Amino acid sequence: MSNLREHILKSLEQGIRFDGRKLDEIRVITVEKGISKNAEGSARVVVGDTEVMAGVKTAVEKPYPDTPDQGNLMVNAELLPLSNPDYESGPPSEEAIEVARIIDRGIREAKAIDLPKLCITPKEAVWSIMIDVLTINAHGSVIDAAALASVIALAHAKLPKYEDGAVKYDELASAVPLARKNLPITVTVYKIGSHLFVDPLPEEEEAADARLTAAVIEDGSIVALQKGGEKGISAAEVDAMLELAQKKAKELRKLL
Repeated sequence: MSNLREHILKSLEQGIRFDGRKLDEIRVITVEKGISKNAEGSARVVVGDTEVMAGVKTAVEKPYPDTPDQGNLMVNAELLPLSNPDYESGPPSEEAIEVARIIDRGIREAKAIDLPKLCITPKEAVWSIMIDVLTINAHGSVIDAAALASVIALAHAKLPKYEDGAVKYDELASAVPLARKNLPITVTVYKIGSHLFVDPLPEEEEAADARLTAAVIEDGSIVALQKGGEKGISAAEVDAMLELAQKKAKELRKLL
């Protein structure tokens, strides 16, 4: 790792990455919407060699005890072994749990979904919105790719019809998507030494000292943060990382 880190540092000091990109340059992104016929909303996002799929499913269930008059939101991330040799089958890993929590927190704090409007009968029946994320190929920047796929899937998801106590998945309750505003764009900024960069390759992720993930809404406001990595970040570095996250979020929003 020390030799790898030294090579990466030398590259960053010259303002370039292992693959020739600039420090603030994101790999080519492609987006495909509506990839699942059975989901209420779905998307595939490819960032370089990283590929992630996300789907939105809905159901009518009991509300959570602490929010009896609001709809439910659940995010599940599966880091499939087929996508990366470091991933294992079985219960969700700490990394998978973190990815799901980052996506969940960004959507909640942005208030992208009007959860109170998803209440059918307080304490008895509400709409549950379930977002499932799957990694097909994990080659760096899984957090941001997974969050982007989730938001795009959500932006095109529509509620099915609910009538006489049953959900009719073949009919729409409304043509209006579940989430139309305040959709969060998630950007993670990494730090190695004094250098800050986005969209890391796996080698850069392994060598990173720290990372800061920001969920940014349309007006540029940051609604959620998540710090990762073993080393600290100074106040000045936090400011610089957030500024970079806001800049890249504005660019990525065009993909919606």
